[in-house]
Amino acid sequence: MSTTTHHLTTPPAPWKSTFLSHLSKLDSPEFVLSTVTPAPKGSTVPYLPRLRYCIYRGMWAELPENKHNDAPMNERVYESEMPTFTSDVRMHKILEIFASGAGHGNESQSQGSGGGGPVEAVWWIKEVSTQWRIKGAAFVVGTDIEGDGDESSGVRTVKSEVGARMRVVKEGGEKSWSWETELTGHFGNCSPGMRGEINFDPDVSPRRRCIDKGILGSWKNPPPGTPVEKEPDQDHQLGQKVTDLNDPIARANFRVVIIKPEEVEQLDLSDPAKARRFKYTFVSKSGPKNETVGEWETEELWP
Repeated sequence: MSTTTHHLTTPPAPWKSTFLSHLSKLDSPEFVLSTVTPAPKGSTVPYLPRLRYCIYRGMWAELPENKHNDAPMNERVYESEMPTFTSDVRMHKILEIFASGAGHGNESQSQGSGGGGPVEAVWWIKEVSTQWRIKGAAFVVGTDIEGDGDESSGVRTVKSEVGARMRVVKEGGEKSWSWETELTGHFGNCSPGMRGEINFDPDVSPRRRCIDKGILGSWKNPPPGTPVEKEPDQDHQLGQKVTDLNDPIARANFRVVIIKPEEVEQLDLSDPAKARRFKYTFVSKSGPKNETVGEWETEELWP
């Protein structure tokens, strides 16, 4: 069950509804994610950027309805403005998220939940000629997020940092909400065939179908980035389909990554003569009862 106890008093972000409306126009809500990695020895700079395409999987705690998802689901107890995507723990970006965080996590620590490294995500919505840029910290949710025994420092970090931005929308339901159930729900939303088609429309585009079909099996692929000369074992082959929500190999590699935004920029180029740029910054302040409250400050900038 959830051990999160502290949630900031934060109103809905002023940019959220427009952002989601724009994403709904995409066949597939792909975005570019940037992380940083330590530069090689002898380099004149300490870090180098790393970029790749990912697929937006909804806001954390707001898993999209999907009639093909057989996984148990949490009730809608929380809402947030924290975008999610799924990944494989064996991918370089997971270690980069850990290593660049305040705790400077190593490879061993990156096998569990934690992280906190800086990231930036960028969407270009051609249909409305608008670019969205989200800057913040990324946190990884793994299979250790709930269970028996003492929680790791990484688990505590995720629950503290992410939990603070989870806004309660159903009072009294907090104790029944489960991090593990939410993780499994994301896993079920990425299963083979129609089950993996997470879309904002009932009609799924052929492009989206191609991207998501069989993605659940990817967590049983050979180790990413290893030479093809190294023949993988029978449990790690390309093209596998997974139907078991508790498949031990796929679940061991599966991760949900949550982006906790600190700054969001919206660049509207739909009318070049009246181009507009907005910056939304999250700030924490002291409330009337000396409690910590969060809010989004809006500033319009020249594009």
